Amino acid sequence: MMREGEQFLHQKDSELHISDIVEHEQERKKIAGEKTSQKPAEKIADWLSVIEKTHTGHREDPRVIEKMKEYYYREHVIKSENIPESYWDLQRRIIINEGRGDDFEKDEQGKIIITEETRRQATEVLISDQKQSLDKWFDYLTSPDADVYPIWAKYWAFNSVVKMGKIEKKEDEQGNETARFQKRTEDTVAAFPPLNPRAFAMAVGVIIEKAEENAKLKKDRKTPENKSVKLNEKSFQKLISTENFSKIYAQFLVEMPEYSSEGLKNINGKWVKYPQNSDPKPLVDSLEGHPLEWCTANIDTARAQLQGGDFYVYYSYGKDDEPENPTIPRLAIRMEGDKISNDVRGIATDQNLDPYIAPVLEKKLKDFGKEGESFKKKSADMKQLTELGLKIENRQKLTQQEIKFIYELNSQIEGFGYQKDPRIKELREQRNLEEDILAIFECKKEQIAQKPSEITKDTKVYIGKLEPGIFELIQIYNIEHIYTSFPEGRIKKEKIGIGEKSAEILEQELRKKEINISETARYMLKSKDFTTQKNTENINLVKLKVRDLGFNEAVTVDQIYKKAEELGLKLCPSEVGPNLRLKYIDQPMGEWIFIGMKQIADRDGNPHVFVLGRYEGGLWLSYSWARPDDRWNPGRELVFYLCKF
Repeated sequence: MMREGEQFLHQKDSELHISDIVEHEQERKKIAGEKTSQKPAEKIADWLSVIEKTHTGHREDPRVIEKMKEYYYREHVIKSENIPESYWDLQRRIIINEGRGDDFEKDEQGKIIITEETRRQATEVLISDQKQSLDKWFDYLTSPDADVYPIWAKYWAFNSVVKMGKIEKKEDEQGNETARFQKRTEDTVAAFPPLNPRAFAMAVGVIIEKAEENAKLKKDRKTPENKSVKLNEKSFQKLISTENFSKIYAQFLVEMPEYSSEGLKNINGKWVKYPQNSDPKPLVDSLEGHPLEWCTANIDTARAQLQGGDFYVYYSYGKDDEPENPTIPRLAIRMEGDKISNDVRGIATDQNLDPYIAPVLEKKLKDFGKEGESFKKKSADMKQLTELGLKIENRQKLTQQEIKFIYELNSQIEGFGYQKDPRIKELREQRNLEEDILAIFECKKEQIAQKPSEITKDTKVYIGKLEPGIFELIQIYNIEHIYTSFPEGRIKKEKIGIGEKSAEILEQELRKKEINISETARYMLKSKDFTTQKNTENINLVKLKVRDLGFNEAVTVDQIYKKAEELGLKLCPSEVGPNLRLKYIDQPMGEWIFIGMKQIADRDGNPHVFVLGRYEGGLWLSYSWARPDDRWNPGRELVFYLCKF
């Protein structure tokens, strides 16, 4: 008997045939007086026959099925103690974006305190999502529908599924669309991959063909036929040669006609409203098998979301859809009562909008009146991002403002996903950075200095390391645009007025503007070490990050202060904190700026500096520990005093 599949598994895992589970079956056969074997493929085949009998021979016995599922849950579903803190930070961002920040208590820095009960409930939902997404694979692979596939192929696939995390999609410069699943670890919070029988059949089909060819003599082998509609022959054969289910399945999943770039261009379809408190099953069923990151695909999550308000989904037409029944989910709008929650989601990576659907959303938001207005900038940004992508693809020249938009020089590009839209990075990578810099700053190449010695009276832009004397030159030649790297390493100069206002007056003005003051920051304002000068004065400030000072790892406060002084920067007067807070009222959500200043002790004698932040509840004058040996990360933003030379 030919054992192509079992031999394939042996080649993939040379120690499978001597593993405990496989050897156990040989031991059982020996005790039972049955014929045993020492050939790897035959030993694997014996073991797989037990797996097949166990998993498909008890379809009508729910108790056995439940036992098997519980085993897989224990082995592969995340444990509550492994949920990373980044997951809870994401929950905080969602709470803020949904406008529910005032419903939660905060710590002294304005950070939402997630109670044990809230953590317990969220953990139950997260674990339930993973269990149910894993159930779909188990139920399908043990069903009669999957009997057409050999057991070795099903084992090969499932053994990979339990190691697969979130899907990532991208397109290269040649237009080849590819996808991959992130590797699942013990702290992965994403559900298991979506099950699409069609993509599964394609992936298993090509690997069965590959296994059959591998079993032949080299001279008789044929190259497997290219079943991909997006990859060229060379790319497809390279993909198949990996013999990796995760990679092959991801490719066929993203190649579903409806989710290819060509298919996504078809935005004709209709909105479907799922009313508040309605049965979640129709909503969940409509999302089944689609490569989505929406947690709504889980019945428990969908039920909870529908309890909060109506749920709208926009479906576009697939290849074989009936005229009245488009089936391809493209957009989701979730309501909290009569308000739109921040969960306006698309189908691209991190639930961002795909490149073509923005006009549909823009039109729908008008139905919500003033409520939809708050999403206007996000919708406009996504629409412009798509338009610029098409212009770059067609090699059309961009205007100065369009180039600035791509590099986010005037404002951050806002989207609907949990993370920044990956198209921003992709578009930048297609640009000629040097030419774009010249266009943005309307200058010649020789007007850009990359080290202090290159600075002249004609210099308009400095992009380089910060070295001693650099800020003196910047002031002498009045250089406005300063970067340690472009565009991320922007050094901002700010002019503010200080003096004449006592701590009491500053606190009154902060309250008048409804700025939150943490208890420790209030204590610092009342401290004898908090001083204000009698006369008004306009001073220059410099805002930069720890990494701009040349540090690529966490370093101590003393090291940071010393390096700033070497560069010609000074510590800010203590009154800079509240004065800058009063001026900086358009601070972006989630930003925290630390004032480089002489530390002020709290009532317990611990040294602190002022921190300006915007979190739930609005703007904050807060504080941070700043002991000399405290370590601050490279991404921390600081403000220093730029004295006149």
